[in-house]
This record gives sequence, structure tokens and C-alpha cells, in this order.
Amino acid sequence: MRKIVLVTLAALSLQSCVFVVGAGAGAAAVAAVYDHRKLARIHEDESINNQILRHLTGIHGIKEGAHINVTTFNNVVLLTGEAINSDLRNQAGSVARSIDGVSRVYNEIAIMGPSSSLSRTSDAWITGKIKAEMIGMKELQSGSIKVVTENGVVYLMGNVSREQAENAVDIAREVSGVQKVIKIFEYTDGAPATAPTAQATGLGEPQPIIENTTVTSNTATPPPAGNSFGETNNAIPPNG
Repeated sequence: MRKIVLVTLAALSLQSCVFVVGAGAGAAAVAAVYDHRKLARIHEDESINNQILRHLTGIHGIKEGAHINVTTFNNVVLLTGEAINSDLRNQAGSVARSIDGVSRVYNEIAIMGPSSSLSRTSDAWITGKIKAEMIGMKELQSGSIKVVTENGVVYLMGNVSREQAENAVDIAREVSGVQKVIKIFEYTDGAPATAPTAQATGLGEPQPIIENTTVTSNTATPPPAGNSFGETNNAIPPNG
């Protein structure tokens, strides 16, 4: 029984794993709402994150001139945060796409100075609020959803049905402080007719089609102060 408990705890600790590098690096506004990945896939995503982080720390000037969050889900990598110039941004994208096992990279790093602690606190509140609302919707329980918030922009990652995707977006766009919502979902029940052909990941199994679209938020007002809730559409194909 003790071994089972330890394995379960290990899996839970990996599901919400996110890596941050650069100026003022701290806890990122990321939360796993539901996660049905197999343990082997969770470990693989963690390994990808570790490798990207290790290479990022070797980029000259990145610790002082950037704040970058690395989130991986089912071999899809999302880079968020800020960099003071396009060179640092592009180098981060190149590092991510060079890692074995990565199927796709979304480089959402903004060209600007590192965000303030106040902004990151707001992002954490938004992420926590969205997670709380999603957990209360039983229609989402069979999907896998990860929420990432950066400067009020919410990224939704994971494996869901098209109906679950719309439910998740509806929840996120109604939360105070959200500027826009970007879907980076893999559909479990097919995809819109206009979606691109699914990409193979090299893992010997076909992958669902990934949709990456932006949805305007219904609210852009800042979240309540002091609450303790814990380049769009730019996919970079992997090398080779």
C-alpha cells in the first residue's frame, strides 16, 4: 500500500510541473486541472522541460534580460514570459525545438522587460480562479487541461473533446482580469474541417490534431487586490 501511495504522490508532483528561467524567476501561474496522461508520458514531459531549462540557462544574457516559463504537455512545448530583445526570444525557441521528443513549440515570449511581481500575482490569481471554476464542472472531468497565465493572457493546453474545449474557454474568458484566451488543445474526438493535418511525434502513435486559436475575453478588468488564489498562432515545427 505504501508503494502505491508513493507512486501516486510522485505523479501528482509532476503533473503541475513548470520551469522558469531568467530575471525574478519564481513560481509560474500554471495549474493542472485534470490530467489523465500515463506516468511514462508525464516523465517524458518533465525530461523535455529539464533539457530546455538546462540549455536556456546557458544563453548569454538570459538571466538578466528575460523571464521565461517552459510548459510541456504531451510533447507540446509552450514558451511564455518576456525577453528584452528578439534575439533572446528566438534563441529560446531554437533551444526548445532542438530537444528530442518535442512535437511542436509555441513561442509566446513577448518582447518587453520582465513582468513585475504584481503582474505575476495577478496571473496566479487568474489561474487559480479558472482552475476552481473548471473543477466544479463535471463535464470536464474526462479531459486533461493545463492552465497557463502570462500578463493576463490565458493559455489552455491538454487533451479534450471539442465540446470540453468550448466549455473551458467559456469559463476562462469570464474570469476578471483575463485579456484573451488561447487554445492549444489536442482533440480527442476529431477537429474542425479547416484544421491542419495531424503531426506525428515520433513516438510510434498517431496524435490528435492540435488547434491553436485565440478567443477574445469578455472581461478585461483587473482581479481583486490581495486575493491569494493560487506571438499568437506561431507554431515552430521540430527539427527534421
